[in-house]
Amino acid sequence: MIQTFENAFVLHTDNTTYAIRLLPTGQPEHLYYGRRIHADKEEDLLSLTEKHRFQPGDSVVYDKEHQEYTLNDMCLEVSGLGKGDQREPFLELTHSDGSFTTDFVFKEYETGTGKEPMKTLPSSYSKLGDEAPDTDAPDAEAPDAETPDTEVPDSEAQRSEAADCEYLKIVLRDSNYDNELELTYYVFAGCDVITKTVRFINTSGQPVKLRRILSNQIDYADPGYVMTTFTGAWAREMKKTVIPVAAGTVMSGSISGQSSASANPFFMISRPDAGEDTGDVYGFNLIYSGNHIELAQVSDFGKLRVLQGINPMQFEYTVDPGEDFEAPEAVMTFSDKGANGMSRNMHHFIRRHIIRGAWADRERPILLNSWEAAYFNISEHRLLSLAKAAKSVGIELFVMDDGWFGERNDDSSSLGDWTPNKKKLPGGLKSIADKVNQLGMKFGIWVEPEMISENSNLYRNHPDWAVQLPGATAGGRGDSGVISSVPSNAFKHSEGRNQRILDLSNPAVQDYIIESMSDVFGSGNIEYVKWDMNRVFSDVYSKYLPSGSQGEMLHRYMIGLYRCMKELTERFPDILFEGCASGGNRFDLGILSYFPQIWGSDDTDAISRAEIMTGYSYGYPLAAVGAHVSGVPNHQTLRRTSLETRFNISAFGVLGYECNLADMSGDELKEIAAEIELYKKWRPVFFRGEFFRGRSFTGGAGSCGGGMTAPAGVLSIAGSVLGRDDTNTAEWTVVSPDKKKAAGMIIHKMVHPNTQFEYYRPAGLSPDKRYHFSGRSLKYDVREFGDLINTVAPFHVKQGSVTHNVIAKYVKMDGETEDITAYGDTLMAGIKLSQAFGGTGYDSGVRHFPDFASRIYFMEEC
Repeated sequence: MIQTFENAFVLHTDNTTYAIRLLPTGQPEHLYYGRRIHADKEEDLLSLTEKHRFQPGDSVVYDKEHQEYTLNDMCLEVSGLGKGDQREPFLELTHSDGSFTTDFVFKEYETGTGKEPMKTLPSSYSKLGDEAPDTDAPDAEAPDAETPDTEVPDSEAQRSEAADCEYLKIVLRDSNYDNELELTYYVFAGCDVITKTVRFINTSGQPVKLRRILSNQIDYADPGYVMTTFTGAWAREMKKTVIPVAAGTVMSGSISGQSSASANPFFMISRPDAGEDTGDVYGFNLIYSGNHIELAQVSDFGKLRVLQGINPMQFEYTVDPGEDFEAPEAVMTFSDKGANGMSRNMHHFIRRHIIRGAWADRERPILLNSWEAAYFNISEHRLLSLAKAAKSVGIELFVMDDGWFGERNDDSSSLGDWTPNKKKLPGGLKSIADKVNQLGMKFGIWVEPEMISENSNLYRNHPDWAVQLPGATAGGRGDSGVISSVPSNAFKHSEGRNQRILDLSNPAVQDYIIESMSDVFGSGNIEYVKWDMNRVFSDVYSKYLPSGSQGEMLHRYMIGLYRCMKELTERFPDILFEGCASGGNRFDLGILSYFPQIWGSDDTDAISRAEIMTGYSYGYPLAAVGAHVSGVPNHQTLRRTSLETRFNISAFGVLGYECNLADMSGDELKEIAAEIELYKKWRPVFFRGEFFRGRSFTGGAGSCGGGMTAPAGVLSIAGSVLGRDDTNTAEWTVVSPDKKKAAGMIIHKMVHPNTQFEYYRPAGLSPDKRYHFSGRSLKYDVREFGDLINTVAPFHVKQGSVTHNVIAKYVKMDGETEDITAYGDTLMAGIKLSQAFGGTGYDSGVRHFPDFASRIYFMEEC
């Protein structure tokens, strides 16, 4: 619901309120964002309004008629430079006269229901026709002035009633230069989410150079918050980091050309004492896949400013008279029920208003990917042997990864040459797809459309299509891989994974990707595509763009990518697309607007994945996270974990396998078949259920502040004395929408000796329903107990001997059984599990829980 008054606007979701007031000078003042409050009249907002009487010290006042306050000490909805606000600005631009000053004040407003798609680059590429591309390539193509306007990804309301989305548009006008700024707030009441879009409109009659235009600004009246970011690197994405914001500026972001693994665009602002289930937590995200920035700054007056949007580094965008620029859509939510409450809001919103298309609500097939089984060494015969093993255990989709095209035997060649290698696939894609289909499985492939190898026909024919410095020549690598035709004065380039990036700011490159991928996807019965992007940007330069427009390149690249993704998902609506960028280098709402799932990390180690997926769960539904069971020793960590733990972790995401089933033992295949059968039964719960975190490898017994709820050292001391460590343990629960079923998991990293006691605390159950709580019936290899076998064996058994192995083949140790019936409120008080092995005895009532062990539990309404 949106309420408008003479000088104020109030936005209500089911459980939150966002309030804005117009200052006497015309700037929109941010009054409040938090739990829902009453605001039936404008007078009801008086208690939220700052009172000022005199100019504070040496500060700058806005004008002579309003000496009582400075913009530097006000909570604002949007900020600029030149009028006294000395904090980080929301908007920074250069006018044609060289001035940086902006002064946007209220002009008018509009309200309504529904949501129109966002657009960007309204003039398309037509303005580039005035200046030739800066290139020396002889076959460079002229700019295409007819390129259609391109939509950018944004939230949608089409899958729900129009009333589910209301909007408030506030139009501001620059009092000096007449440009306009539109702030549009979309209210998704049922999700407790508000999104914001910002459009700059050049009505000044002169060109304007945007140097910074962000997507969201929230000014808090006090600084008593912490900022939680999710940072990392390749193979260790989404590490939760909590930083108190007491003074100065805390900044997170990406300058890699991608949303990046180094800093996901999702972040949180919360009170220090907020936990997983209690306290005030704000969540923010950006529907964008490129460079981004998140700032939290405490002012001279103790106010906290939070900003998010496109990173201004390497960004500069010229907006000509009559044109506009629309920043990516920002997403925000609030919960007074802790981080879990905030996460559920975000999950609900993403499922309902971001993920779309034929696969939005369809359960995903269990797949086997060939990468870690075969790498580049593939052939139709080898792939079909792997596919037959996959079919035997119940897998539903077989995916052929890298190595199927051109002369692709390693990562040094062929990207861009998307024709099947006839030596490896004599019958092409259609033949292997048909043969996999005949086995009773779907068929999918891996592609990396945005990349180009120097050693490729595409580069030899179109060197100007690569992102590279302007001194590059039309040379390249010959068939031998040796660089040829490169003069001594050629610029040197930095590469990643022996490849360069195609310049998607160029519409001709976009067209090539769309058409070449259409040829691939239409060449056989391809029902799944893994779309990869395996390097970050370097030597950022577009030969298509004029030299004065290079600051636009990275944003134009992203818009070009979205055009490709939109065209291809519309041409092939039934294909299940999975995004990937060296794992989690581009895990964001922009990609999820086109692809319903994203590969969470190239690290398939179960323990690493438990931490990574816990990180993702704060801002994204795990039903959008690709998660695979791989072989051991793990290919990224060399760690050995049980097949049980590998399955338990992956089951909470989009389950897949990435191991060589053709080389596995009969016992392993039997165990995998049992896991897949179990998963298929519970897949509706995993896919559609609400997710809850308990202990989360971060300490503090559920604190989202990373253990900041207690004085420093208290938790670690308690853990040491008790032999317990909450940073060692994680709990997950997923509950079906009707609360009739739930699945839970507990995992720990390392064993602490003589700690027999453990509990699992489910969440989200209906307090008044009676549930049957149970675990899997498991058996364990007697060899896992080592020399302890000799405490019960009638004769001495040498470790690793033939006798030992024969005994292990026929003798299995029974695992513990959990079988409880109780009300949901009783179970949520904490279930005390069977005692763990503590070195003093073992039978079927003892929990076998070594290093990296886990358990999955099931709850069904009686």
